[in-house]
Amino acid sequence: MTPLVAIVAPGAMGSAVARRLHDNGVRVITSLEGRSPESATRALNAGMIDVARSGLAKSDIFLSIVPPGNAVSLAEEMTVEFASASHKPVYVDCNAINPQTAARVAQIVQTAGMNYADAGIIGGPPRRGYDGPVFYLSGECADKILALRDSGLNCRVLNGGPFAASGLKMSYAGITKGLTALASMMIIGAANAGAADELRAEFARSQPMLAAWFERQIPSMFPKAYRWVAEMQEIAAFLNGQPDAEMLFRAVAGFYAHIADQSGAPDVEMLSSFFEAAKPAQ
Repeated sequence: MTPLVAIVAPGAMGSAVARRLHDNGVRVITSLEGRSPESATRALNAGMIDVARSGLAKSDIFLSIVPPGNAVSLAEEMTVEFASASHKPVYVDCNAINPQTAARVAQIVQTAGMNYADAGIIGGPPRRGYDGPVFYLSGECADKILALRDSGLNCRVLNGGPFAASGLKMSYAGITKGLTALASMMIIGAANAGAADELRAEFARSQPMLAAWFERQIPSMFPKAYRWVAEMQEIAAFLNGQPDAEMLFRAVAGFYAHIADQSGAPDVEMLSSFFEAAKPAQ
């Protein structure tokens, strides 16, 4: 049987996942209570069905796809909503949280009688012509989510511990988003030193793959920086046995908070100019 799937937050990722499932014959329900008009439009365009929050308990699989800072509070809210439900879904936390936070979410939902699966999403939102992102899954109930593999989602089960998927997500995001922050900081430094043109030319000459990657990643980071702050804090907590590494990612979180804040506008402009200058003249 095709499972009934619930997705609470129809943001960029949640609505795109819903659209892919919908296009593959899966009914996806959500609750638009308290959501913005933009979220409601995304949900309806993705084929999501609006139900009361308590009605989300009727789903077979509940995908939590929210900003990492909301992962625990959503689990707490859903346990209250589902308290009297006779049927409860498998609760899948897909958020960028560290294994310790994931364990807390698992305890919350399991105490309320729900099964739990850990998940880490690597890649951008689903779109036509792109078979990603990959949903890495771990834990005893991970196999229960593999039904979505037949419905358009790229699902892979890890053989590590119950929160291996969250550990993988933290490690991968730490490298990619950490590198994005590091490159941004050094480009700003080069610009302040009057060496931006030379830095851009040297990367194009000696590191063309990195140059192309930075050209894609850094400008696309600006509107997402506010969401990455909590994720970097989760990575810092993930590295709490390595004090220097933990301190590094708390600093990266601070950098993304600066970029997201109005005070970071001059640096955003500096970075934008760096990459605009790399584009061929029209």
